[in-house]
Amino acid sequence: MAFSWNEKNLPKQLFINNEFVDSKNSKKLSLYNPKDGSLIADDVALAGEEDVDLAVAAAEKAAKGWKKLAPTERRNIMAKFADLIEKHGKDIAGLSRISLGAPYGAFGAFEVGLCAEAFRYNAGWIDKFGGESWPQEDGFLKIVRNEPLGVTAGIVPWNGPVGTIGLKAAPALATGNVFILKPSEKTPFSSTALGTLIKEAGFPPGVFQILTGDGSTGALIASHMRIRKVSFTGSISTGKKIQEMAAKSNLKRVTLELGGKSPAVVFDDANLENAVTWCANAITANTGQVCFAASRVYVQEGIYEKFIAGYKAAMEAKAKEVGDPEAEGTNIGPLVDKAQFERVTGYIERGQKGQGTLLVGGKRIGTSGFYLEPTVFTDVDIKSEIHTEEIFGPVSVVRSFKTEEEIMELSNNTNFGLMAGVFTQDINKALRVASDFESGMVGVNCVSMMFMSTPFGGVKESGVGRECGIHALRAFTETKTIMVNMNY
Repeated sequence: MAFSWNEKNLPKQLFINNEFVDSKNSKKLSLYNPKDGSLIADDVALAGEEDVDLAVAAAEKAAKGWKKLAPTERRNIMAKFADLIEKHGKDIAGLSRISLGAPYGAFGAFEVGLCAEAFRYNAGWIDKFGGESWPQEDGFLKIVRNEPLGVTAGIVPWNGPVGTIGLKAAPALATGNVFILKPSEKTPFSSTALGTLIKEAGFPPGVFQILTGDGSTGALIASHMRIRKVSFTGSISTGKKIQEMAAKSNLKRVTLELGGKSPAVVFDDANLENAVTWCANAITANTGQVCFAASRVYVQEGIYEKFIAGYKAAMEAKAKEVGDPEAEGTNIGPLVDKAQFERVTGYIERGQKGQGTLLVGGKRIGTSGFYLEPTVFTDVDIKSEIHTEEIFGPVSVVRSFKTEEEIMELSNNTNFGLMAGVFTQDINKALRVASDFESGMVGVNCVSMMFMSTPFGGVKESGVGRECGIHALRAFTETKTIMVNMNY
């Protein structure tokens, strides 16, 4: 089965038991191109209950063999899969771009690379994720094993349709689980195309499967009695529903990577150019459709006016990088679809009615497609929706502050807690503020970034559990204690 998928030959079926198959469900998904609103396809498979049951049955059949496969064989399959992803990277990214609108150079290449690296990184853990043993002087040798859960699933978001596959599927497969992937209904093509590479890499039938669909498919997965774990990335409201369905079904394990309203705190002694650059990049990457984007920027009074001048200029420069995602030189594409465009522009329109002062941007670019100027509000009301709610677009708010105590209280006065950043050249202040932030991740003189080797996730309503590093492996395993009677 050669990889032949591209923007003119789209994968529209389900991938079950190492074969592309039609859905048993008559309902279909419709996809539109965000650069001009044109129809891409209206016949993409939407997995229903029978399809999910078939995938689970195939996964259960494959689980024992995959768990017992020699570690070197499992490692080699995952490493080959990573190589194949890189080999076909431009085509895979193109299949995302057609419905996401993300340029290859600014986002697609990074995302494909992230997925490949996740499979290599986690494959390297296969024979190194050891258990524990405890002394036998009391007459009993205690052994603690890390064991796979069995049938697991991942529901990935539309804003990172390929990279997040690596963050979920790779640790699941590395630890001996079988895995069912459910892509977003907004970006199904790049995920589904991986079926060809799954088979070519040598994954046995049923080990790694793909079910396209909408929220109804996700609900079937979250509530399925024979799926033992679901990892979800998306909105807080949907995450809460998944946790509830998981609890009401078989109490399946859940990892949730949810939303953010991340603060970047810039002190008077910060390197101004560095702070401006990070803050501007953090809110415009992937057109601001990033969970850990620095969408709240707090600047100390002594540097505020200079920062505002630099930040405004940086955002005006970013506006010139907006354009057709297929054109050379474009770094910022359109918002993903009409619904997201209307959501973001709605916030901007309401924000101009007493919530804050529009500093820059706020307008649609062109007359077709969902393009938007990077937008900044200043002097925002701290109780306003543009200050407190996740907008998920290239829109930030800026306020000035006097004291460290004041700004830490404001930074933490939120139900979000994914990312935070502090900009200062005082290392004592940096470490003190980093400790005081109520967030899962903190950048010092940087913000809105992640590493494969360190835990990724949030506190409060920004999520449950962690992805990346050894923490992801723990999330897809259960510990088993074995007690050996040495007196017998």
